[in-house]
Amino acid sequence: MTNTRISIALLLAFSLVQAGSAQQQPPEQQPARGQAQQQDPQPVATGKPQPTFRAGINFVRVDVIVSDKKGAPVADLTAKDFEIVEDGKPQTIEQFRLIRVDGNAPPGDLPPRQIRSKFDEETEAAREDVRVFVIFFDDYHTRVGSAMSVKEPLTKFVQNQLGPNDLIALMYPLSPLDTVTLSRNHASIVAAIQKFEGRKFRYEPRNDFEQRYAQYPSEIVEQIRNQVVMTALRGLATRLGSLREGRKAIIFVSEGFTAMLPPQMRDPVAMLPGAGNPRRGDPFAGRGDPREETAQFFAETDLQSQMRDVYDAANRNNAAFYALDPRGLATGEFHIDENIAFERDQRSLQSTQDTLRILATETDGRAIVNRNDLTKGLEQVVRDSSAYYLIGYNSSGAPSDGKFHEIKVRVKRPGVDVRARKGYWAPTPDDTARATAGPKPEAPKAVQQALASMVRPTASGGYIRTWVGTSRAENGKTRVTFVWEPLAARPGERRDQAGRVSVIAAGSSGVLVFRGRVPDLAFASAGTSASGGASTGTTRMPAASPATGPQRLVFDAPPGKLELRLSVESAIGGGVLDTEIQDVTVPDLSGASAISTPRVYRARTARDFQTISRDADAVPVASRDFSRTDRLLIRFDVYANGVTPTATLLNRNGQKMAEVPITAATAGGTHQIDFGLGSIPPGEYLI
Repeated sequence: MTNTRISIALLLAFSLVQAGSAQQQPPEQQPARGQAQQQDPQPVATGKPQPTFRAGINFVRVDVIVSDKKGAPVADLTAKDFEIVEDGKPQTIEQFRLIRVDGNAPPGDLPPRQIRSKFDEETEAAREDVRVFVIFFDDYHTRVGSAMSVKEPLTKFVQNQLGPNDLIALMYPLSPLDTVTLSRNHASIVAAIQKFEGRKFRYEPRNDFEQRYAQYPSEIVEQIRNQVVMTALRGLATRLGSLREGRKAIIFVSEGFTAMLPPQMRDPVAMLPGAGNPRRGDPFAGRGDPREETAQFFAETDLQSQMRDVYDAANRNNAAFYALDPRGLATGEFHIDENIAFERDQRSLQSTQDTLRILATETDGRAIVNRNDLTKGLEQVVRDSSAYYLIGYNSSGAPSDGKFHEIKVRVKRPGVDVRARKGYWAPTPDDTARATAGPKPEAPKAVQQALASMVRPTASGGYIRTWVGTSRAENGKTRVTFVWEPLAARPGERRDQAGRVSVIAAGSSGVLVFRGRVPDLAFASAGTSASGGASTGTTRMPAASPATGPQRLVFDAPPGKLELRLSVESAIGGGVLDTEIQDVTVPDLSGASAISTPRVYRARTARDFQTISRDADAVPVASRDFSRTDRLLIRFDVYANGVTPTATLLNRNGQKMAEVPITAATAGGTHQIDFGLGSIPPGEYLI
């Protein structure tokens, strides 16, 4: 059975997402500490799209990067400083502006939407205020040592150079394109970077595809590897072009393509290095042999032809290659134990570096080659994507032939470097019909807010996911229920597990409302210890066992603003793993008509459901992700006489799908919803 999962944010809202195995791709992590306060509903919505810069079906937009000799952006040009030529014909500039993007949401805007589906990816990538980056790990052409040394600068690049709005993905030569998803979960990207391993000149098969040619000669395997990498790069550029028209940056981590192996490394069986190769120990093998020179010439010519297909695809999809040589300031292509003479070694080094320079130059990117400080080169990648001119014109030829049309951009000011897309693909008649059909109506704002409550920004901790619910208490107060669940470590990450969470709740005036820990409650109320005596300070509690399910704290608070201070304690030693401060609005439920926060319970089997439905004190789950095999019990309280609540199932666009039956609760509330998920297809929904 295909595994699927459902996400729920309570307006009530929920989404059913198809789960897939992402080969060599980090999964989108679920909410961490910054997402912990999942109060349903929470008035958080996705970022506002910027105004569309397109004026018609024949309108062409060009992103132009202009920099000085030091690589700094030139930001004082006007439309009169530019000339644009399409297919040799001058075009009239009709729209012009300077775009500056820093990776942060505009002032007053809503937090960035996390990417949970292809719809989210397409919507967010198309925004003009979003920068798009992909790191392509060419493990086939990167040595083991080089891969280790490049992890730190790439990690710093993601942590220090990217902002919350930026989208980034990782890809390997054998990564299926449908698993390469742009993400704002930068922490998971960093974790995946740490797993990068180079395999250059190492031919042990690691999958069925490589097993097919494991017995081939090493020179044939190298050709296959070149083809695999370049095919993947073409596919990546095409996919990015389908997501957005604006500039995309592909950071190509590679030591360059090898056109032809030297005789010393042409082993008859690639996975058996040295076996059956009589020239393995001769450093001067092939020197002065005219056949070697001829073969080298044709190998390099063929490689250049294959690379042309790559940068043509990149230009057609407005994707720029930033070739990052992880060797830094390289002194040679081969190791000393490979017995390659110095002359051939230097020629091969120059050849591989040239392949990187060509890819970058032909796509208006940059080659970060022969640099020991890779950080500065990566900073330039961000600068190029952060300040550029957006120029638009209506094509005088108005092509609708579906073909590629060349664009050339010139700047009249001397001494500046100009980089822009090489051209564009004209629409076909079918494309024109779709574009002129008009936009689909947006989902209602309440729907957007409910869906957004499921995808709060992920913070750096990533140890727990939490939920806060409210219900009516006595004496005009509101009962606050705090639930936390442990989050699994990211793939390849070793860390302590959360065992306990300490909670301090304070009102808007700073008055202490509650202090306690869960599990093993340490303080029953403000200023009083669990045993009833006065509290004189923070009590050191013994470490708790790693939590395996949801944990709950309940306390009463007056309506109004409430500050929750959370401390996540380790299951080993009890030390603090992470801290977070969250603001919660406690509603006043003492009026004549009110409703509590819906509480969600997950049942994986019929026996689970029977147990939960009979237990009035069952602990709700904080997660809003569920499998299609799950069955949900949703409880809530209605504080009004003679009121009959109703519920409706909506899709993510706010369109009605079905009525949802509500019955009287058998325990733990006034009303409940028994909701099976097996009949719902992948997608996001609301109730």
